[in-house]
Amino acid sequence: MSFSAYARRVRDPAVPFRWRVSALRSCVQLYRPLGYHATLDYLRERAGRFDRDEAALLRALDALRASRAGWHADLREYAAARAEAKRHGQRSPRPGERNPNHKPAVWYGAPRDGALHALTYWRRKRLEELRRSEDPAVEAVDSCVGACLAAGGPLGDAERERLAGVVRELGERLAGGLYDEDYAAYCRTRELLSVAALVSTADGSGVPQTVS
Repeated sequence: MSFSAYARRVRDPAVPFRWRVSALRSCVQLYRPLGYHATLDYLRERAGRFDRDEAALLRALDALRASRAGWHADLREYAAARAEAKRHGQRSPRPGERNPNHKPAVWYGAPRDGALHALTYWRRKRLEELRRSEDPAVEAVDSCVGACLAAGGPLGDAERERLAGVVRELGERLAGGLYDEDYAAYCRTRELLSVAALVSTADGSGVPQTVS
């Protein structure tokens, strides 16, 4: 089913309430800018206990739809910009150019707030497990996360430079055939890049990093 079909199911009072809640979760499966679990957690913060209250359920759906609509508007704007660039001979996007097709770590309408929530959620739910790997990149990323949360988003020059360095290092890992060599390390590296993307979004200093 499509996002719109699940959304109609969420709104349908004739559908049993628990199925409507399940339909909202299916919407989040299809659009999860902060990751599945963090997106659900953010919706609870914004809308209330949507698994118990119909009004909260509808508020959560409206919040999700509004963010998704913002993403679609960004996609249209990007497509128009790329078409114009191609007319002027630029066939491919420039390295590092913002591309919303890669689903950047952005809650449209509240990018910093959404990113800070997701970073807090990551620390609460994922950091301890990742530390068991004894991968030094985990602590490097978490240092940037801590600085970001302490400042309410913006990083200082030193923290921003450190974030850029760890993103480069993690990107080099992926480029080196990590998928075939160590799949667990590959998954961990992608997760850390996603967290770094959230830090970049919360910092607001430039184009969010993306993991395609």
